[in-house]
Amino acid sequence: MTSKLPACPHLPLPRAEMDWRAFGEHGSQRDAAFYQTALEYGHYLWQRGLAARAILCLDRAMGADVRADDASVNAWQIPYAAMAWFLTHTPDGVFIGNPRVHFQHYADRLKAPRRDIRRARAWACWALTRRLRPWLAGDPKHRVTEPTEAEIAASLDSHGLPGESAVWLTTLHRCRPVDAAD
Repeated sequence: MTSKLPACPHLPLPRAEMDWRAFGEHGSQRDAAFYQTALEYGHYLWQRGLAARAILCLDRAMGADVRADDASVNAWQIPYAAMAWFLTHTPDGVFIGNPRVHFQHYADRLKAPRRDIRRARAWACWALTRRLRPWLAGDPKHRVTEPTEAEIAASLDSHGLPGESAVWLTTLHRCRPVDAAD
């Protein structure tokens, strides 16, 4: 299948052919190699017009057990900019679902391993979504205390990689609402 959507400048270029089996190479490992695969497969899905599935791959990347000195993390930061890019560049007619509800549910339901950092990253993506797509409603039936941006940054400082909150805040501050689909 040929690409439908433009390449994301914040992600590695994917292999010519990929599918879900790319994750099988990693077994139960959720390390830097898994992170790289999740970024690459997310980009692969994105370029094929599968925006919602691409977002789920970035979730998987953000859940990987990585360190600041991992080569893949040095080459490709925690993908806040890529997430914002997906949220900004998804054309009308391409299914993206409701990322605000997705991140709200995801953040509130995470369990071990690495629950605290995965939760902080999910809330960080939720905040990006609120900034970029403010017309998307949260789930009114899902009662959860939504964190402030300052609380999200503090959580990233406590649980994330060194400088991660600054990376997220830089992305967040660059966000401007995209036009709502008709």
